[in-house]
Amino acid sequence: MATMQDVAKLAQVSLSTVSYAINNTRPISAATRERIERAMRELDFRPNQIARSLASRRSNILALTFPGTENALGSTIMEFVTGAAEVARERGFHLVVWPYAATQADEMLQMSRQGLADGVIVMEVRRDDPRVRLLDAHQIPLTMIGRADDSADPRSVDIDFDITAETAVNHLAALGHTRIALLNHSAASRDRRYGPTVRIADGFDRAMARRGLVGHTLWCDETPLAGRRAVNELMSTHPQTTALVAMNENAVIGAMSGLATHDHVVPQTFSVLSIVTSPLMAQMVEPQLTTLHSPGADLGRLGVRNLLDQLDGRRPADAPTLLPCRWEAGLSTGPVPPDPHRLR
Repeated sequence: MATMQDVAKLAQVSLSTVSYAINNTRPISAATRERIERAMRELDFRPNQIARSLASRRSNILALTFPGTENALGSTIMEFVTGAAEVARERGFHLVVWPYAATQADEMLQMSRQGLADGVIVMEVRRDDPRVRLLDAHQIPLTMIGRADDSADPRSVDIDFDITAETAVNHLAALGHTRIALLNHSAASRDRRYGPTVRIADGFDRAMARRGLVGHTLWCDETPLAGRRAVNELMSTHPQTTALVAMNENAVIGAMSGLATHDHVVPQTFSVLSIVTSPLMAQMVEPQLTTLHSPGADLGRLGVRNLLDQLDGRRPADAPTLLPCRWEAGLSTGPVPPDPHRLR
């Protein structure tokens, strides 16, 4: 097995220079670094991670904390994770997932204080998130995929929910729909001030009010069964509704089957637009859903870059970075029929 001494001899540099190159503790010339890296490849030398950490005072590990006890790692969430892991790997870091919800902030802090990660990326941020408050109190570098109460925090990257809601309502209104429902996350997530739940509800209400349209919000748990129940409630209380904006990708599957039990045909008599979701989820129902694709991979990449900039002593942007969802054409939206009940 090759050693650092072997690398130094082949590259014709001192042992300390090899150490500087591996740990980035002192600047060396590009030519010298290239010779060292070429020697390492030729000898198949793999630096000891523990030794590197001791020398650089870094673990070269970033933690992404996600409330796995509250939310499943579905395809949309995995886009965030894979985007973050991609950039971490490119920059020589490892990404680990810590399944800590906001109610487990103390446990997350203990992990952070043990030096097991150089910084933390907080996902599924609440409007008042104790994880963020504790990390800040102990001066542990962090970025947020989402926004806490301070929506001007430049360490945040997030979906632009206002533009997303505006795009969704505008599309359906242009097709003639005037009575539109929002299939949102659960009432429990609303009550604990989960950012996406609150922001999309506010954005939807504003977009509908600007157009003088009639809107209803359905608070729905994250299951297909809950989606079917939500549609049953909608058809019972607001049967004139002709379109649904869904930001609950597990429930929308049940909502589609629930519409069929009420003799609705999508999109001939009822339109469904799924937002903040992934193309994979859109393909799980028939007809394939029209979607506003979550920019999860891009936000994951931006979150890691933001955190690494902080670790390198660079200031983040002056304001949060907000990205809109991307339009993905499907087959689940269409013009409102003159009399949808007559076509059923």
